Amino acid sequence: MPEGPSIVILREEVAAFTGQRIERAEGSAKVDMARLTGQVVREFRSWGKHLLIELEDVSVRIHLLLFGSYRINERKDATARLSLGFANGELNFYACSVQLIEGPLDATYDWSMDVMSAAWSPRGTLKRLRERPRLLACDALLDQTLFAGSGNIIKNEVLYRIRVHPLSLIGELPPAKLRELVREARTYSFQFLEWKRAGVLKANWLAHGKTTCVRCRIPLMKAKELGRSRRRAFFCERCQKRYGDASQISPDQPSAVDEG
Repeated sequence: MPEGPSIVILREEVAAFTGQRIERAEGSAKVDMARLTGQVVREFRSWGKHLLIELEDVSVRIHLLLFGSYRINERKDATARLSLGFANGELNFYACSVQLIEGPLDATYDWSMDVMSAAWSPRGTLKRLRERPRLLACDALLDQTLFAGSGNIIKNEVLYRIRVHPLSLIGELPPAKLRELVREARTYSFQFLEWKRAGVLKANWLAHGKTTCVRCRIPLMKAKELGRSRRRAFFCERCQKRYGDASQISPDQPSAVDEG
């Protein structure tokens, strides 16, 4: 699933179509294509893992899900979920979720939750984390109401860098360590963006997809499904400290893992 920094790159790549009129809208998505035709693209925006196409009287939300993809001025040998044609090119989105959003985007989205946004609020994130003390660290970093745009790579890399075990309880982290988690989620997301642009993202992974701890020189643990989010995890049992007892997690607080 593409993470927030990858959606920022997508937003930048399609920005050339800003101000252009949609001459053709088609695809297998169950949205009113006729409504899109003839509208001018006011702006491309992003929130977390959403690409947002703001038109004159409606917006289009694209979520690439697990296996979604896109092509600019070319097509795949597959049916597009949404294909938008312009006078000088086209955008094609595949295997993704497509939804229309009525009303202003500012009324739908809280930009302070987006780790890639200039409006990102670490203070607000800390407040929301403190309200959920029994949330696991591995689930917190995948919760889109806490860290919109964060995904499994960011989760594994952030926890490794700050030396926190993924099964740690948020409420058991020392205040300084909790602040470090929030700060590093933002810092690493922008490093992710820089490395992704340069084509060297994987070369800079320390934990995700790796087999050996670069600090301890022992094998990393690999879990196929960890936490309530049941996502792959890579971590070191020696240098990533486990805070609290994970058996205390509450079953009554589902997290918004990888949603939206």
